[in-house]
Amino acid sequence: MSTERLDKILSHNGFGTRKDVKHLLRKQTVLVNGQVILDPGFHTDPDKDSIVVDGEEIAVSKNVYLMMNKPQDVVCANKDGLHATVFSLLDPVYQTGWNLENLHLIGRLDIDTEGLLIFTTDGKLTHKIISPKSGCSKKYYVGLESSLSEEDKKSYTDKLKAGIHIGPEGNEPEADCLPAVIEFTDQADKVFLTITEGKYHQVKRMFSALGNKVVYLKRVSMSGLQLDESLKTGEYRHLTPEEVQQLSCF
Repeated sequence: MSTERLDKILSHNGFGTRKDVKHLLRKQTVLVNGQVILDPGFHTDPDKDSIVVDGEEIAVSKNVYLMMNKPQDVVCANKDGLHATVFSLLDPVYQTGWNLENLHLIGRLDIDTEGLLIFTTDGKLTHKIISPKSGCSKKYYVGLESSLSEEDKKSYTDKLKAGIHIGPEGNEPEADCLPAVIEFTDQADKVFLTITEGKYHQVKRMFSALGNKVVYLKRVSMSGLQLDESLKTGEYRHLTPEEVQQLSCF
């Protein structure tokens, strides 16, 4: 990493806005390589230099990667006048300064859909995953209104494998979906569905085209990255380096 302004580094790593960082520096509690720094424009290389704030050395993060188990009744937006947002569930450190400006979602989930949600500041990764040409897989656990017979299972498998046609919804036109993979469980009204695109309400529209209705929907994986089932709905954690690598290698 090349040198960067100290105020930018501290803001990026959760110490508030650059104005907040200026106040912090005036307290003379920020040291770089043991030297008290008062100048917010001081340039430093966090890959080589020691940065200490209030007696504690900070580990500088180049990008933020968070996994959340999204609950229902929360919208995937920064602000909403009617509902709580997924961003409001994050700690204040992610709602200020550099993080506030750069943290975003890789894909979204409907208000009534639960499961795997990824936040990041890595724009290149986001573009790679959401690009229509990416073919990034997304796997969902689906609860259906009507149970499936053995005949239904064969019909669903064949039709989804061939690429099903879905009808219009709202302002979204009818469309042909790419082939999808369905997996059946020991419960006749519960299945897993894996798709490689992200049309509006796609999973719900696909099952509607099959003559059924989705009554519960949860994303359980994206690009092979599995939702950490130890996370309760609304909880989140940082991705491990291995998980970031997996998310980017599809």
